[in-house]
Amino acid sequence: MTRITLALGATAALMGGTALHAEELSVVGSWSGLPLHKQYEAPLWTETLPEATGGALTATLTTHDQMGIDGGDVYRMLGDGVFDVGMTVADYAVADSAALESLDVPLVAPDAATARAMVDAARPMVDDIYAEVFNAKVLGIAPYPPQVVFCNGEISGLADLEGKKVRASGRMTAKLLEALGAEGVNVSFGEVPGALQRGVVDCAVTGAGSGYSAGWWEVSTHLLPLPLGGWDPVVTAINMDRWNSLSEEQQQQLETAVVDNLQEPAWDAAQDALENDIACLTGNGDCPAGEARGMTLVEATPEDNEMAREALVTEVLPDWAARAGDDWAQRWNDSVGQVVGVTIGG
Repeated sequence: MTRITLALGATAALMGGTALHAEELSVVGSWSGLPLHKQYEAPLWTETLPEATGGALTATLTTHDQMGIDGGDVYRMLGDGVFDVGMTVADYAVADSAALESLDVPLVAPDAATARAMVDAARPMVDDIYAEVFNAKVLGIAPYPPQVVFCNGEISGLADLEGKKVRASGRMTAKLLEALGAEGVNVSFGEVPGALQRGVVDCAVTGAGSGYSAGWWEVSTHLLPLPLGGWDPVVTAINMDRWNSLSEEQQQQLETAVVDNLQEPAWDAAQDALENDIACLTGNGDCPAGEARGMTLVEATPEDNEMAREALVTEVLPDWAARAGDDWAQRWNDSVGQVVGVTIGG
């Protein structure tokens, strides 16, 4: 009996030690109404991570839109330690780092495999930016679907964007639109439907799935599935001081959980998601997400692709290199540029 009592006491002590060293993370996710959050972020933080760690790592989860904070403030607040983990579109943070624009270059990734290769190649640069600018450690990078063009009015191709006011999904996209003769307009994602309806903008760029989930088909008529806005990667990062406070085991558990349950499955689903989202928006094919809508599909022509890529290479990327600096441009040439076959200044 004494041995049993001692054994139970030792077990209780061990359990008590685990409980004392359990860590609860305050987490701010990306847009609450979109599939990336619903399908991957929310289950990861509320179910998978606590279960995988036996309660050693838990989380309280909200999103930046539920908090009422601007997407551009997420990583600033993360760096200040307002919360522990933040997730949002990297393009929202380019005001703090021009170099960060290079993570999501428009047009150069026509499919998910190329987009993934781009992100992997850019990852060392992204790690350095988040450490230096935001006092944060990157845990993973997941995609939204390609950022395509929604227009409330008839268009037949890319040339018809000339003279139109177009909501851009990021700074480099805005530069590309301006190079094509359009006016890039800064409107937050949540305000786009009203802006399209009132004519504040004629067209808007976002992910096809995001536009479907947010009801953009109610206020736009034509869809041009040319990736003018890239793939809008969402970066999951943790405050560096909080990261350093975790044990090596907890760090490994956390990073593995993000990669295995958010980053990898989101990339695996990305290509099929684009095809399904276009079907859902236009009715051209089956819509697994719900009711298909009736937007007019405007197929991009080879001329559209050539026009946009010429603007990107001759105007947009050199403009970025001038703002970010030669060192960052060279790093991009040596990494991402090698993957996509584009050289800035070459």
